[in-house]
Amino acid sequence: MNGFPSGPAYAPALLTIDLDALAWNWRFLADKAAPAKAAAVVKANGYGLGSTPVVKTLAQAGCRLFFTAHLGEAIAVRGALPDPEIEVGVLNGLLAGDEDAYPQHTLFPVLNDLSQVDRWAAYCAKNGARPAAVQLDSGMTRLGLPAAEAESLAADPGRMAGFECRYLLSHMACADEPDHPLNAAQQERFAALVPRIPHTHAMLAASSAVFLGPAWHFDYIRPGVALYGGRPNTLAPNPMRQVIKLEGKILQIQDVDAPQTVGYGAGHRVEEPGRIATIGVGYADGYLRSLSNKATAVLHGVSVPLVGRVSMDLTTFDISAVPDAKVGDSVELIGPSHTIDDLADQAGTIGYEILTSLGGRYARRYVGGPQ
Repeated sequence: MNGFPSGPAYAPALLTIDLDALAWNWRFLADKAAPAKAAAVVKANGYGLGSTPVVKTLAQAGCRLFFTAHLGEAIAVRGALPDPEIEVGVLNGLLAGDEDAYPQHTLFPVLNDLSQVDRWAAYCAKNGARPAAVQLDSGMTRLGLPAAEAESLAADPGRMAGFECRYLLSHMACADEPDHPLNAAQQERFAALVPRIPHTHAMLAASSAVFLGPAWHFDYIRPGVALYGGRPNTLAPNPMRQVIKLEGKILQIQDVDAPQTVGYGAGHRVEEPGRIATIGVGYADGYLRSLSNKATAVLHGVSVPLVGRVSMDLTTFDISAVPDAKVGDSVELIGPSHTIDDLADQAGTIGYEILTSLGGRYARRYVGGPQ
């Protein structure tokens, strides 16, 4: 197929990543939230798309604040950034023994409980003031100071005297459901604590909460999946541009008829004459096994159903409706005609899992972005 790169990968599938669409999505969200500023979440290897090209693209677009989940991810992101003044934070908290890594790599930790607050304050008192973020648990019950600890910190802000709380943040649980009552409850809990805990900037909204309105924006928004084309919610058309396209080559086509079966476990029974195409993508590539007998793809502009089980390296589609298809043609597994959210719905999951499961065996082609 035209467009498949040659070279040592010899991959039968191509993942195209549109960096211009990524940059457009960040600018769109930044404009929507203005006058609040926009950060970017680039954890999990830039949501599976490659942290280095993702970070460089977003930095060129104007992003000056990035977040990862783990310290190791943050160190890699720092290495990809052209400007040491651009900030990088680590969401999963300050683990004991990691303190020296933050100034060494010009990073800041997100402190998620009072023991981390106290440990960072003590470290800074000994080694010099450093910035940090403090996360409050406003209703997620995952990471962040629980209500009692947040009240304790508000009553005794001197516990942060050794460092600058540059960002006070929290995380929404149900923002992709705009009418969920927890959205307003979390906003109110966070807003009540914002004036009581000293900080420089406050942030609450990630991707979906950006669309809840200005009351959720505070000083910064912190989008993640929407940057990569994921829908903010299911109640309105997705305004984000699609960033990825995944295509697999047809490796073989077989004429079939009843009573033949297809795949492991005889997972599909043929009922009439037709044609089955096998492509070189499977669950080892992040094309989820839960898509078995559920997914569709696009071949020559026609939607074709996945039949049988997804196996480790191969997947089969009924291409009877596309009589001119031949070996070597490409099947669009993800793309403008069949988005990450369409595929996620068929798999019974979310677009986040589709993105972050993208395998390492694909040939990757980046288009647009920084020169």
